[in-house]
Amino acid sequence: MKNHLQNENSLYLIQHSENPVDWYPWCEEAFNKALKEDKPIFLSIGYSTCHWCHVMERESFEDQEIANLMNEYFVSIKVDREERPYIDNIYMKVCQMLTGSGGWPMTIIMTPDKKPFFAGTYFPKRNQFQRIGLMELIPQIIDLWNNKRDEVLNYTKEISSAIINDSTTLNEIELDESIFDKAFNEFVKRFDNNFGGFGSAPKFPTPHNLYFLLRYWNRRKNPLALKMVKKTLIEMRKGGIYDQIGFGFHRYSTDNEWLVPHFEKMLYDQALLSIAYTEAFQITHEDIFQISSEEILSYILRDMTSPEGAFYTAEDADSDKKEGKFYLWTKEEIQNILTKSENEFLINVMDVKEAGNWMDQSAGSNNGTNILNLSKSNYNLSNDLIKQIEPIRKKLFNYRETRTHPFKDDKILTDWNGLVISALARASQAFDNELYCKTAEISADFIIKNLIDKDGRIFHSYKNRVSIFTATADDYAYFICALIDLYEATFKSIYLKKTIQLSEYFIKHYWDSINGGFFFTSDDSELIIARQKEIYDGAVPSANSVSILNLLKLYKYTGNSIYENFAFKIIKAFSNQINKSPTAYTQALTGLDFAFGDSYEIVIAGEKGTKNSADIIREFRTIFLPNKIIIFKSPDDNEILDIAPFITNQNPIDNKTTLFLCQNYNCNLPLNEMGQIKVAISRLLGHHF
Repeated sequence: MKNHLQNENSLYLIQHSENPVDWYPWCEEAFNKALKEDKPIFLSIGYSTCHWCHVMERESFEDQEIANLMNEYFVSIKVDREERPYIDNIYMKVCQMLTGSGGWPMTIIMTPDKKPFFAGTYFPKRNQFQRIGLMELIPQIIDLWNNKRDEVLNYTKEISSAIINDSTTLNEIELDESIFDKAFNEFVKRFDNNFGGFGSAPKFPTPHNLYFLLRYWNRRKNPLALKMVKKTLIEMRKGGIYDQIGFGFHRYSTDNEWLVPHFEKMLYDQALLSIAYTEAFQITHEDIFQISSEEILSYILRDMTSPEGAFYTAEDADSDKKEGKFYLWTKEEIQNILTKSENEFLINVMDVKEAGNWMDQSAGSNNGTNILNLSKSNYNLSNDLIKQIEPIRKKLFNYRETRTHPFKDDKILTDWNGLVISALARASQAFDNELYCKTAEISADFIIKNLIDKDGRIFHSYKNRVSIFTATADDYAYFICALIDLYEATFKSIYLKKTIQLSEYFIKHYWDSINGGFFFTSDDSELIIARQKEIYDGAVPSANSVSILNLLKLYKYTGNSIYENFAFKIIKAFSNQINKSPTAYTQALTGLDFAFGDSYEIVIAGEKGTKNSADIIREFRTIFLPNKIIIFKSPDDNEILDIAPFITNQNPIDNKTTLFLCQNYNCNLPLNEMGQIKVAISRLLGHHF
């Protein structure tokens, strides 16, 4: 028996296509059926690698008793949050508003005209642990629907009104540099001195918090800011949240020590964390940060790259219907794989125990399995330790490859691919790695060819050679950022040219001309309750936050002040929210850091490919100078003059590659001797010429 999901493209929907629940995808047929039969909608939103989505499916949606109730009283709709983020976005607002929290699976009960009146997340089949079960919940919902309809409809109006009001930005204030100190002081109070990170369990990596702290260190030269970042990055890399055998980070840690992860692996986490380690390396030049970034990228290239060169979405937490099974080890299993000396070393360095080294909260005890980690090791996390572990790691990796692998969601998303392109482009510069640059170009070219039309309209998702769903603001913001990063990695003007085209389309179709900021959806997208705008930097940075920096950089590249004006309108629109809780908007703060200066415009004029040009470029790529743009002007690149006409008269002097260095709209004398250039860069890092 199959339901209405059998012909869908989404892996998540296909996973539910044989449930006895008569699921529909999000479609007019479902809403018309609900209207005709006078039934409420049971909307379930999740994604393919969501552990608790699998649990709820096994407990309830595969259960005939639950299915009978749902099929009788509801029209049931399944939505993949990664495929249709605009639906998830609006109903997550509802869920948070009604319950004070959110998450997946998300459960929404609503009228046939898409207006919600009940929200929650995971529900078991029957009442347990003070959590209502579906067997008890459904009759209550139906009683409300049948006997208190007027109350239900009035409640939907209140919810919709609250959502509409929430989308209007008011109470603008003037922000200044003190906002950085306010955010920093909040992080200091929340910092975990023992294990890094901020707050208590569960702990999320949230790399954009670290981006802000690195920029705060750069601005204030406060050693504590850098110390907090280094401690967090090191402790995460040592912990079980990091896959010590196959590389890459799991979604989050369920404890405060980064030991016990929620085992799913998301593409966006890998990209954002790779950037954090790359930036830490540019400041400290400590090998472990380069190694960590490169390991993350090697995981992406090995396991998450499609044959066409784009990147898959995620890997599941479960295999053989057990969370984390793929990643766990018994002591006996390890002893059978390794030599005696290797085994003794690994037991010591990775905390392997006969009874297991972690507590299974669901069982309330150790279960004889181990999460490999370096947190309890007496060794310092270093290049030497990584080299010692490497031959053992390879043996365990090869053995692990014979296990049942977690499911991989192989759809390709424009926004998350943009994040990986940025990570690769930045790592290619910091580590002088040509492979990363070529890989980033292949992915960008794939997106441009398959997910963007000639007018600059982006599609969100690609699978089975089909591009579907109009882009969200995230797709534009992340991919525009990726193209800017890719330009600075390649100095190919075509990427800047594409950036300008996409930015113009983005502004035309997503901009809020009344209150400022970008809407999450375009002006021709399906409207559900209200068009939302987001500035909160949660699991991923918001599109508005990313766009502040994108627009400021475009202004520096082109000299066109319209981009700067839009950036400042975003800042103004969300200023009150940022001021109230700056640590919730750390990606926005990186844009403010650029806006408030110091910022740098760097033009290198010369022949591409010469040693002299390469040496000058490398000097800038190995340092941490976040608030800069770099333009390379070569005689064979006429397009760059169309994009950046202000560099027309910046040419090589004495037939030597020449550096033109400007700070905050003031330009230094041109330089073409390496000794002079190194002195200038040294002064630059001291924030003065």
